Amino acid sequence: MTEHPTSTVSTPRRRLEDWLTVATMAALALITFANVLVRYFTDASFAWTEEISIFLMIVLALVGGSAAVLRESHIRIEFFADGGSERRQRALAQFGALMVALLFIAIAVLSVPVVWDHYRYEETSPGIGVPQWWYSIWLPVFSALIAARAVQVLVRKARRTPGGDA
Repeated sequence: MTEHPTSTVSTPRRRLEDWLTVATMAALALITFANVLVRYFTDASFAWTEEISIFLMIVLALVGGSAAVLRESHIRIEFFADGGSERRQRALAQFGALMVALLFIAIAVLSVPVVWDHYRYEETSPGIGVPQWWYSIWLPVFSALIAARAVQVLVRKARRTPGGDA
């Protein structure tokens, strides 16, 4: 099985996801390590680390999804995606990018009222009591990022000529 040609190259347009991934993983490792140290030396733990860790893992999944869409390394059935003529492959890739864009536009639009309700009703998180919208605001933001990356792939595929890369 061959690796996708764009999956190993880091270009400026991919740096946003790369840096967000690094920052999120660093924060996750740091708070987990701090909690381990506190537990080891005091037999207690920071109560907030679990809630923040879960939030960071969700952020990591959304950022990873955005990177996968941009790099065209998301899950697909290669028998269909890589089979047939170049024209068919490009059409399937465009269709896939369009469906991803529509899905994440829908998620972004439908999650805004949830964020608004969290803000309006002053809901707080169960673990540490911070406003819930501090967590939920990121779903429409990252969904919009994923949709934008899917549109970027769609445009790139539309510009590509059947004989080479444009």
